[in-house]
Amino acid sequence: MKRSLTSWYSPSLQKEMPIATYGDFGFALLLVPTAAADYLEYERFQLLDSLAPFIESGKVKVYSIDSINRESWMNDQADPWHKSTRHQQWNDYVYNEVVPFIRNSSSWQTPIITCGASFGALHSMNLFLKRPDLINGVIAMSGVYNLMEYTKGHYDDNVYFNSPAHYISNLTDHQVLEQIRSSKHIHILSGRGSHEDPDAAGHFAKQLYDKNI
Repeated sequence: MKRSLTSWYSPSLQKEMPIATYGDFGFALLLVPTAAADYLEYERFQLLDSLAPFIESGKVKVYSIDSINRESWMNDQADPWHKSTRHQQWNDYVYNEVVPFIRNSSSWQTPIITCGASFGALHSMNLFLKRPDLINGVIAMSGVYNLMEYTKGHYDDNVYFNSPAHYISNLTDHQVLEQIRSSKHIHILSGRGSHEDPDAAGHFAKQLYDKNI
């Protein structure tokens, strides 16, 4: 399985950001790490071994990126406003830097599906719902979709607009809604382990259903 590591200095985040790429062809699967993990988390936990047959047969090309959760919602020393601003800067990094990187290393017609577990599920869902013109679908595993589960009570506009459970019910933009509805790959999955909340997945799935998604 072809594997490559690269990085660049992110204008959005003002720091070096690494990315791991696996494979040559296929739709782009963009992996977002869990709460405090990094871009090699899924490789360490052998997810890439499970995906290897699909990668090697050219069905999927995997891109795995870093989060900055340790600088935002997982940083207990930071000011809450700084945390929410840093979260938005990370979104800008994905949309304005990672997506063009994927397009340039595959094609501009290649579908991009975000995928993550736990906090990565929230990020993956949020990235898709906010920009369905750039992201074509999502695989969200064992997540909660209310960002306030991580904000320790802080609430501002950045929290609202990055909390799918808050904004989806109020979303009225017809073009955006139709782009979301047109996706054939909106997958919400949850187990029943000690650190999982299947009720959160079910509740959010109903919110989507109520919007005809």
